[in-house]
Amino acid sequence: MITKRIIPCLDVKEGRVVKGIQFLELRDAGDPVELAKAYDEQGADELVFLDISASHEGRKTMVEVVREVASELAIPFTVGGGINSLEDMKRILRAGADKVSLNTAAVLTPALITEGANYFGKQCIVVAIDAKYDDSLGSWRVYTHGGRKPTEWEVIDWATEAVSRGAGEILLTSMDADGEKKGFNLPLTKAVSEAVTVPVIASGGAGNASDFQEAFEQGKADAALAASIFHYKETSVMEVKQYLKSKGVLVR
Repeated sequence: MITKRIIPCLDVKEGRVVKGIQFLELRDAGDPVELAKAYDEQGADELVFLDISASHEGRKTMVEVVREVASELAIPFTVGGGINSLEDMKRILRAGADKVSLNTAAVLTPALITEGANYFGKQCIVVAIDAKYDDSLGSWRVYTHGGRKPTEWEVIDWATEAVSRGAGEILLTSMDADGEKKGFNLPLTKAVSEAVTVPVIASGGAGNASDFQEAFEQGKADAALAASIFHYKETSVMEVKQYLKSKGVLVR
């Protein structure tokens, strides 16, 4: 059995971690490099950075952030947000990211997945999917543009399509569970994990260490991502891993 991964997520805007989150131990609450180092020291297996900058300047800053983070980190990290072309991917990967995450751009231009996978290898291409249950569909619908726009895609169909086009990993966020801290969306996670042949990262809803165990055992996820419970110090990566080990879940 492959070990399960615990992945903190940082939202970065104009080169700073998004405000309103108290990283108590750190000198500069807004510095992604400091936070990345802290999570690395806590034993995170990987990190995900999502660039939520609206401006072109913010995007340029992100390349600098990636460069700095890469020089400090030993663990793999993925960067997503605003990556719309092969050139964007090159910029981020050359700056030192290990993987790029495509979301809206992949839905709008699925050929971009294949282009990236052919150029860099599938292991570099993560397709992020924002999913929300839709009664009219009787399943989960894919949303784009930061969860604002519903698409025609049903989630399992899109995940399967993305993998067939070269996605090496699926980052699956349940919009219904996100921020609720009541646990990951297990039916969604399990459905996608069983439908695709690549690793699935569960995202949205982590409230405590046992939620991670459920994501792995019931949701069949390969990795689980969380933001607020780590940022607000409700638990730490180390505590989650200790709990999982005590329950017989294989973690690094």
